[in-house]
Amino acid sequence: MKRSLLVAAGLTLLAALVLAGCGGGGSSGGTTTNTTTANSNFKAALISDIGKFNDKGFNQSQLAGITRASQQLGIKKITLQSNSSSDYLPNLTTAAREGAKIISAAGYLLAPTLSTVASQFPKIDFTITDDSVHGPDFAKAKSVKNIQGLVYASNQAGCLVGYLAGEMVKAKGGKQVIGAVGGIQIPAVDDYIVGYNYCAKLADPNIKVLVGYSQDFVAQDKCKAITQNQIGQGSQVEFQVAGGCGLGTLSAASQAGIWGIGVDVDQYNLAKRVLTSALKHVDVGIYVAVQQAQKGRFHGGTDLLFDLKNNGVGIGRISPEVPNAYVTKMNALKAKIIAGTVNVPVAKGSDLLGLLPGAKVGPT
Repeated sequence: MKRSLLVAAGLTLLAALVLAGCGGGGSSGGTTTNTTTANSNFKAALISDIGKFNDKGFNQSQLAGITRASQQLGIKKITLQSNSSSDYLPNLTTAAREGAKIISAAGYLLAPTLSTVASQFPKIDFTITDDSVHGPDFAKAKSVKNIQGLVYASNQAGCLVGYLAGEMVKAKGGKQVIGAVGGIQIPAVDDYIVGYNYCAKLADPNIKVLVGYSQDFVAQDKCKAITQNQIGQGSQVEFQVAGGCGLGTLSAASQAGIWGIGVDVDQYNLAKRVLTSALKHVDVGIYVAVQQAQKGRFHGGTDLLFDLKNNGVGIGRISPEVPNAYVTKMNALKAKIIAGTVNVPVAKGSDLLGLLPGAKVGPT
């Protein structure tokens, strides 16, 4: 089936927002409405997933995106936090009944509920982060005409951090082992890990990549325990792909004197030994979708793809301990990915299979 795709490449707005960064704090309350004061009657809503708005990553970044939209576009924002999956339905319906013109679901986990609610409110625009409207999650939907997917090539960001990890471990010697700790095992998590695995081996063909899942995006102790187990097996670098839970991975890596790698946002300052971070500019996706809806240019039934080519994904601050030669080699690899001469594999079930040219399934 041919997919409808709107590539965000070339948008001056996208590049400008990525370079400027999006400010905004997190919310730790339950499902309390937070509506800004603005001159416009246009309302935009954001519903968090169970990672909550204070996760220092995925959800908090999207909160920053809608906050920036309220400040720069003059819209009114409604932010509703989901403390459990049972909050998805009441939060989505509350936003609709409070007059939101566009409602953004903060992640893949909200897809089944979003599909139902969107069909009940056909005049409202909906977006979902990390999911395609043409993927299996919406296969049974009555209609996706008022839903837009915000899809990120996180395999490419995972590739860049994996390549640096491989170079650093190869140079240090000893056991050629690195690790990755995922949260709930979903394609959006696995895409990061597949890219990490693939490109670490481009740098160091002899490297072994350990992978574990906490099945949680919140409890730091769960990720910390998995990380410590991998370190016990000789891991020299640990990549967290588990939201707030993964902060336990960064902590354990620092305590063991090895490198940690952050995810989604720049997490360089969240621990003492952070090599870099794999970035996914979900804040920009929210901003772009809100602006489209405000201007009457929302394109339901399509996906927006954010990748290296349009700066939708990337790499965060790199430790000064990383030799410049490795950064140069990583940038050369990045250029090849953008040019299409290197195709980073994706996870089984990934929406990127239908969106990224040349994408094939790779091992986690």
